[in-house]
Amino acid sequence: MRSMRAPDTLHFLCGWICDPLGVATIAPSSRALAEAITAEIGPASSPVIELGPGTGVFTRALLDRGVPEDRLALVEYAPYFVRLLRARFPAARILRMNATRLKTADPFEGERAGAVVSGLPLLSMKPRKVVAVLEGAFAHLRAGGAFYQFTYAPRCPVSRATLDRLGLEAVQIARSLANVPPASVYRIARKSA
Repeated sequence: MRSMRAPDTLHFLCGWICDPLGVATIAPSSRALAEAITAEIGPASSPVIELGPGTGVFTRALLDRGVPEDRLALVEYAPYFVRLLRARFPAARILRMNATRLKTADPFEGERAGAVVSGLPLLSMKPRKVVAVLEGAFAHLRAGGAFYQFTYAPRCPVSRATLDRLGLEAVQIARSLANVPPASVYRIARKSA
């Protein structure tokens, strides 16, 4: 099977040129990072929401883990990525919207998701936007569901103050040195009582 890496890199480069803060990277995530961020997710996690799927590297990894395509909601704002996602994943529910407005959406007609996978550049977002993303995600997560986020930074991309304010906790669950640059994966979940 031919790799989609080169064309995907071109898509990201064009996206970054058009919206550097929105895309925040010039290349898609590696397969190794995709495997790390989806490692705890499987068919029982369905439905799954993905924020900022870009070209669909994490989406493909979710499908490889057994999540049915029609049980995926892909939340993407950039029209150039939306077109690409519709062509690549026709059975997925694609919502063209800003992820900060997720709380107002109903991707699965009231059914709660088991996981949210985020490719959003949280570190480049204002704190109020990070709060809106997390509030929206957790409004759609069932009990025991988790939010998975990667970062290139040496710490969690969500501040301790924000986690505490929202009653959440973050645990680093993986590190992908094969990604350029290296990345860490965090599981963010509701605090246990």
